[in-house]
Amino acid sequence: MKKKVWDIPAFVKKTFHPAFDTATLEEKTQQAAALNSKTNLDLIFQIEDYIKCKRDKVSAGMLNVYKNMKDHMTAFQEHRGIPITFDSFDFNLYEGLVNFLTYNYVQRRRSEVINGKREPIQGVKTSTVGKTIKQLRIFLRDRMRRKIIPPIDLSDFKILDEEADAVYLTWAEIARIYQTDLSEHPHLVKYRDLFVLGCLTGLRFSDFSSIQPEDVRKGALYKKQEKSDHWVVIPLRDTAEEILIRCFKRQIPIVSNPEFNRHIKEVAQLAGISELIKFSHKKGNKDIVQVKPKYAWITSHTCRRSFCTNEFLAGTPVDLIMKISGHKNHRDFYRYIRITPEEAGQKIREIWEKRGDIGISAAALQNVG
Repeated sequence: MKKKVWDIPAFVKKTFHPAFDTATLEEKTQQAAALNSKTNLDLIFQIEDYIKCKRDKVSAGMLNVYKNMKDHMTAFQEHRGIPITFDSFDFNLYEGLVNFLTYNYVQRRRSEVINGKREPIQGVKTSTVGKTIKQLRIFLRDRMRRKIIPPIDLSDFKILDEEADAVYLTWAEIARIYQTDLSEHPHLVKYRDLFVLGCLTGLRFSDFSSIQPEDVRKGALYKKQEKSDHWVVIPLRDTAEEILIRCFKRQIPIVSNPEFNRHIKEVAQLAGISELIKFSHKKGNKDIVQVKPKYAWITSHTCRRSFCTNEFLAGTPVDLIMKISGHKNHRDFYRYIRITPEEAGQKIREIWEKRGDIGISAAALQNVG
């Protein structure tokens, strides 16, 4: 049962006999599991087998992405009331899945207050739907390549997307957070320092929260990124080195991502990062608008966005920033950074001034024409 042998009675009858050698049990179990992965075409079983195959090849974060896809497909199957078979993957199923995730899927860890009563949130954002469709397509292609299932036309399974609701913090705001007096809230100090460290290094939470003593040497941070499996070398600013060596003594405190996200909002609120920010996202054909103080939008991901955006505004070559951020193409990078129209205008003005175009004359314009 632990090894998820599908037909236990058949396995027992075939395996156990008077001459049975217990040393071969694990080998027999593996053979049974390999056979099951090709003969048991239950959708959820196959997704679990897919995740098992990926366990030693991807990061813990990616495994969670796969598990979220499995959770969404399990809930959709329960909502339909009938099993999802591999020959049912067509446009009708795709449309039903998108509608279910958009309007009916119940988020287990999130709730909202409606008419004075806390209710679970139903439906996820378009970007979340897109992630599930993307991982579902990858999973189905894996099963096809292994010849476990016949070819499926996935041309109708479009990956939906929209710009994520996200903020970045300026260097001045990051400095304000770092300088905030937390003497009355000592339990928040480690979250504050860890957040600032993330903003100064541009690493993902999974990377900056797992820095080891040997990763810090010669004034730089040598870190293998968990998601991309690539090494990066990040020069340490004085404040980052101070946090790592003086505050943390090269030992990063162990905190979970949800715990970190909850406490860093409190830190940012104490620092006065309270400008009202409005974001909107699609739910079907409707625009859902939310207005919250800036501190309420801050998460661990704000660190990377802040690093990338601030370095971009400071004129650091994009290719160098991408070496740390892990973006593989410029299109994704430019969607990732966050700058206001005013900042974009100021950036263009600086470029014009550098080129000497800011004082372009009427005669020069005529020559251009």
